[in-house]
Amino acid sequence: MAEHLPLDLPEAPKLTHNLTWFARALRKAGLPIGPGRVVDAVRAVEAAGFTGREDFYWTLHACFVSRPEHRAVFAQVFRLYWRDPRYLEQMMAAMLPAVRGVQEERRAAPAEKRAAEALLDGVSRDLPEPEDEGGTEIEIDAARTVSSQERLRELDFEQMSSEEMAAAKRMLARLQLPVAPILSRRARPDPRGQRADWRRSLRAAMRQGGDLQTLARKSPRPRWPNLVVICDISGSMSRYSRMVLHFLHAVANHRGAGWARVHGFTFGTRLTNISRHLATRDVDAALAAAGAEARDWEGGTRIGDCLHVFNRDWSRRVMGQGAVVLLISDGLERGDPAALGREMQRLQLSSRRLIWLNPLLRWQGFAARAGGIRAMLPHVDSFRAGHSIASLEELAEVISRPEDVGEKARLIAGAGALPAPAKAAP
Repeated sequence: MAEHLPLDLPEAPKLTHNLTWFARALRKAGLPIGPGRVVDAVRAVEAAGFTGREDFYWTLHACFVSRPEHRAVFAQVFRLYWRDPRYLEQMMAAMLPAVRGVQEERRAAPAEKRAAEALLDGVSRDLPEPEDEGGTEIEIDAARTVSSQERLRELDFEQMSSEEMAAAKRMLARLQLPVAPILSRRARPDPRGQRADWRRSLRAAMRQGGDLQTLARKSPRPRWPNLVVICDISGSMSRYSRMVLHFLHAVANHRGAGWARVHGFTFGTRLTNISRHLATRDVDAALAAAGAEARDWEGGTRIGDCLHVFNRDWSRRVMGQGAVVLLISDGLERGDPAALGREMQRLQLSSRRLIWLNPLLRWQGFAARAGGIRAMLPHVDSFRAGHSIASLEELAEVISRPEDVGEKARLIAGAGALPAPAKAAP
């Protein structure tokens, strides 16, 4: 690209000033940028020059971008900050909330919203534009962009800005996932129990000379099931997976939820056990450790292979005593659908309940057309959406209801798939 940027290399103070404010906008948008990277960027631009916009872009990209998920945010902030001709229009389009019930309009990508939010915050703090160009001062009223708590509950995780994501994480930290206890075969003494405890009754009679004066009773002892979460962290699921893992951390550290133990697994191209990291009280430290161990974040998807590893290596360890399994995935498998169906069937037979959360259900016209989804759907007990706080709240209400099937019956009827044989109650 031959387009020239409004910077002059000999004017070092102006260059440093513009790059400093650009770095602040990136940091506001969520990129981990400190003063050292700003110094590196100034030196890199001085060494490489910036007569071409494309060369300037990739020079700053090398200095400020260190993770794959930051690329889209950097591109949007760069486009908006360095004098895009539609600067104001793009920012307002990204920040205005989508209106439901109106004919389909263009929705802002998450990177656009985070970039516009960072720059709008700079405007509200008198953030200067690049100083070399003159122009009319712009005042933007961002009052309408403030999301209420109710709107935040219904908002898609993929469409949240960085500020909305922070608020959503605080809401998820307070959200609970209560479960009803399971009545085990073991019994406990209970004066009002419906079953007679003949052993205790005869022992009491022997202490009283053989006369059976009272009949002891007992009732089943309640126990709590395990919760096993298997979370897809491939590229299409990254944003949803991070929010669900925040929710999972809150469940694992909430003592009143009732779960015996909470086990967490992530998968993309390989299966990773992150259960021990969820025990860390600090959620940021827990997820940072989990992310460091799961090296396939935002990579490809091998659902069938990863479920095979889980069924072979982990099922007997964590699925005992009627575990409830949450599978979070979009079901977009590139492998053999038949093999995926077999692994799903084995997973369902090993669990008390298998609940599949799929963010694609947020679309009103969603249908089970993909081969992976058609293979998985007959082998789940409930099929529900998992794209917002409201969908997770609905999950908390129905997780202990064995009759709940979510959208499974409707989608199977629409896809023409044959349902799996009914599973006997454990």
